[in-house]
Amino acid sequence: MNKPLSCRYNMDTNRVEARFEGGTPLSIDCIAVEDEYGNTPTQRAELDWLLYNKPLEYAQLVLGGEIEHYLSLGCDHGRLEDQ
Repeated sequence: MNKPLSCRYNMDTNRVEARFEGGTPLSIDCIAVEDEYGNTPTQRAELDWLLYNKPLEYAQLVLGGEIEHYLSLGCDHGRLEDQ
């Protein structure tokens, strides 16, 4: 895939929207990702944290097929105590 020019989370549509070199747009349905990979409250919190803080990394993990592995590492960015 080409180099991303922009990437942001659109709260109104609940999608990560990216645009790549050459004008290629991409939209990731975050509800579908949560339904597939957010099996626990901790995993859902981590997905939410990525959406709000690192949408490009979120998109790269989803597109690279690495989101399940990432969540299995037990990341805790989305814990309530951290906010």
